[in-house]
Amino acid sequence: MQIQQNLEKRLAELEMKAIFQEKLVEELNQALIDQQFLLNKMQRQLRYLADKLKETPTSMIASQAEETPPPHY
Repeated sequence: MQIQQNLEKRLAELEMKAIFQEKLVEELNQALIDQQFLLNKMQRQLRYLADKLKETPTSMIASQAEETPPPHY
């Protein structure tokens, strides 16, 4: 009788652990999916910024040839 109760108790504990682990695996999987989504979004944003940076002139100061002379000339 004592052995039977002990086995039932151990079985119940194992079932609870298995349920907890299944839930934890699902939560970790969802966290991984969320992180991958965020990583993909950040990669797209970085690509966009890199492309925009390539389009900007290397210097914000106009060259002498592009400068208009001051009005007193």
